[in-house]
Amino acid sequence: MTRENLPHHTVEGADTAPPLLLGPSLGTSSRLWDGVAPALSTAHRVVRWDLPGHGRSPAGLIGPGATVADLAGLVLGLADSLGIDRFAYAGVSIAGAVGLHLAVHHPERVTGLAAIRAVKEACGTARLKVIFETGELSTYDNIRRASWIGMIAGADFIKTSTGKVGVNATPANTLLMLEAVRDFRAQTGVQIGVKPAGGIRSTKDAVKFLVLVNETAGPDWLDNHWFRFGASSLLNDLLMQRQKLATGRYSGPDYVTVD
Repeated sequence: MTRENLPHHTVEGADTAPPLLLGPSLGTSSRLWDGVAPALSTAHRVVRWDLPGHGRSPAGLIGPGATVADLAGLVLGLADSLGIDRFAYAGVSIAGAVGLHLAVHHPERVTGLAAIRAVKEACGTARLKVIFETGELSTYDNIRRASWIGMIAGADFIKTSTGKVGVNATPANTLLMLEAVRDFRAQTGVQIGVKPAGGIRSTKDAVKFLVLVNETAGPDWLDNHWFRFGASSLLNDLLMQRQKLATGRYSGPDYVTVD
């Protein structure tokens, strides 16, 4: 992979230090890590990279319809170009999904998920949410494996997806994550939250997911501290349902925001 085909990146820390790759979220750049990168670089060779079309990375690094696997390929190419064979990794939002893809599909390249623990420590009292992009994990086994990896690494909340890929929250992948948090608490005593996001568009859909929560994980998760929806269109439908109860009639869909 030539330098022109690599994402823009910066390197901090000693060349001999353990490598740590940091990825940003959608709508941000590698500067997202400005607050912690200097401290991390005292003990790591920190490599920060920009998503295609973000920061100083050209949009043409990946084509239309690109997947998390394509982004993971860019990260591996970047590591190869820097002579890095194995590395720790931390990412936010879509870049976090890239890290989980690497851990599941290229475990020989990732030195566990110690980097997520570093992010967990940086969070202090704030809760850490790890997003998987379950639609990109290919198999149910991978979804369950990723759930356990995230929880063992220190996640307080596990989320199905960003809502930006073709397959987002489904009853099936949410069921697997609920089973994982249920079993994780049974083994460790630690309760982890779950957030399905993307594709939940109506209150009827939401009720189905709430039944799934109650019957799989149990009533302890029927609380917004442990279970949340990520769906703006669901809020729109809820507003229309409330108006129907108050006035006896539905509003048109253009009555509420489409953002």
